[in-house]
Amino acid sequence: MANHGTEDIPQRLSAQLRQLADREKHDELTLGGLMDELQGRVYTLLLLVLALPMCQPVPLPGLSTPFGVAIALLGLRFALSQRPWMPKRLLATKLSGNFFPAVMRGGARVLGVFEKLLHPRMNGVFEFGQTRFLAGAIVCLCGLLLLLPLPIPGTNMLPALTVILTAAAFSERDGYCLIAAGVAFLLTLAFFGAIVWGGAEIIGHFAPQAS
Repeated sequence: MANHGTEDIPQRLSAQLRQLADREKHDELTLGGLMDELQGRVYTLLLLVLALPMCQPVPLPGLSTPFGVAIALLGLRFALSQRPWMPKRLLATKLSGNFFPAVMRGGARVLGVFEKLLHPRMNGVFEFGQTRFLAGAIVCLCGLLLLLPLPIPGTNMLPALTVILTAAAFSERDGYCLIAAGVAFLLTLAFFGAIVWGGAEIIGHFAPQAS
């Protein structure tokens, strides 16, 4: 996503991730420090950095909750056209100086391939305030879904992918990518709806019948 006036002509996300990984590879970093480092790129790079580790089958112990909250807050602030903000306790979350550079480099390699398909198109859709609001609301909801303590492998992958596609779409001004983000979000809703339906069916099957 883009901050108005600060990311009009953004550098490719893969290059930004590599630069960030190289700059921070030996340092212990906090979420607040990363926000300060990114400055005007918070609605692009920070969402990517937070969502990339979630694209794996097993949730990250100790990080799923603060990252989910951070993504939800960023999505809400973006939807309301407000500056990025997080509470101090969340900003103090420590990021491993070894783990995150590895995540960023891996993400940069994947994005480098993906970016060959990304370029500005359907630019008009990004000029509507409703587009920004809807995209922010989707990111916010995905962040809340990432918070759910579900003991099911892979539950984080679809919400995280939706966040990544949305951030990439606004960064590259690619309307097709934004459509892909919408499809990923619909799949996310269907997936979690199936979990809720399946859980209700199981509970109903094993619950004692009323006399």
